[in-house]
Amino acid sequence: MSQQVFVLGGMQTDFARVWSREGLDISDMIREACLGALEACDLPPSAIDSIHVGNAFGEAQRQQGHLGAMVSQVVPELWGIPAMRHEGACASSSLAALTAMAEIEAGRYDCVLVLGAEEFKNLPGDQASQNQNSAAWRDREDIDCKFMWPAVFGLLADEYDQRYGLDRQVLNEIAEINYGHAKRNPLAQTRQWRFADNSFHEDDTLNPIIEPGVRRLHCGQITDGACAVILASEKFVASYQKSRQLTGPMARIKGWGHRNAGIRYRDKVARSKGATYVFPHVKEAIEDSFNRAGITDVHQLNGIETHDCFSMTEYMAIDHFGITAPGESWKAVEEGSIKLGGRLPINASGGLIGCGHPVGATGARMLLDATQQVKNQAGDAQIEGAKDMATLNIGGSCATVCSFVVGRD
Repeated sequence: MSQQVFVLGGMQTDFARVWSREGLDISDMIREACLGALEACDLPPSAIDSIHVGNAFGEAQRQQGHLGAMVSQVVPELWGIPAMRHEGACASSSLAALTAMAEIEAGRYDCVLVLGAEEFKNLPGDQASQNQNSAAWRDREDIDCKFMWPAVFGLLADEYDQRYGLDRQVLNEIAEINYGHAKRNPLAQTRQWRFADNSFHEDDTLNPIIEPGVRRLHCGQITDGACAVILASEKFVASYQKSRQLTGPMARIKGWGHRNAGIRYRDKVARSKGATYVFPHVKEAIEDSFNRAGITDVHQLNGIETHDCFSMTEYMAIDHFGITAPGESWKAVEEGSIKLGGRLPINASGGLIGCGHPVGATGARMLLDATQQVKNQAGDAQIEGAKDMATLNIGGSCATVCSFVVGRD
């Protein structure tokens, strides 16, 4: 039987911070997140057996690769610890977490540092947007656009409209909910943003179209940021609790799912014609995590942190999680069940839209937020009575898909 894997805790940087304005860069984010996670977990650097770093665009944004080695460069106390970097677009640090879990489950290591980091604000927005196009099939997507990712998820909105019908105002409502949740999060990029009364409507002045099917406020906010979490084996946790006389609940990764599809968007939707779900492999990743966690109904969960790089991504996630029937995600939005205080809150953190989306850090951030929820440490964003949380993190046009269930143990 494989080892159980626990999340001791972690640290997220302030996603509103623009590091280059301070003369700093991604290496400084990495240092702050690593040291912050060690402090949050009351661990010395010597406790760490292995390190995994998620990052998608370091080479494009800062001409900086080899980020596995960067950790011990900026935290010399970790010199000599084995480390590696993982890239899976927006799912990069979820892949880092999966690899760390595998090391613990195999009995190779007992305490592993997982880090995600990304720097975007050091370059103009249009240039940063172009850099992200490498997560698509370069020059082969057959999509005529200025901005690739708004165009892709605008096409997904069209696909839903064709298959099921889609009221576009629901996408504005999803965005409004996530921006509202972000105001409760002291580390969210948009926590102090203010909006006009008509911002979350089909208003071409306040909420202009970026690409067909996607308006400005539907977009997740790319930003600078890092997040580190520390995973540990059952043996390590027993010693950890005893030495610190801890009696409170621990967070355990109860289930995980990981699926991939091809990189090109149009091929995925073409293959799913006639299928129950637009992205069957996304549904399978969620089901895998549920099955491993013993979850038989989505409403056994107390909350979800899901990928909302665009409102349409969350709309897709709602029905793929099984909260509604396929194509009926609007019901969960209109009923208010996805809001804090609702039956199954989604993105209490604010999600990518409200909290921010430093691409390589997003999967780790979701894992940390889920951990804080089940340990009753989420502050003003706390979901009352949270015991089990799920995450869904995707890379590209749902090409790389990772899902976790984190529960109170």
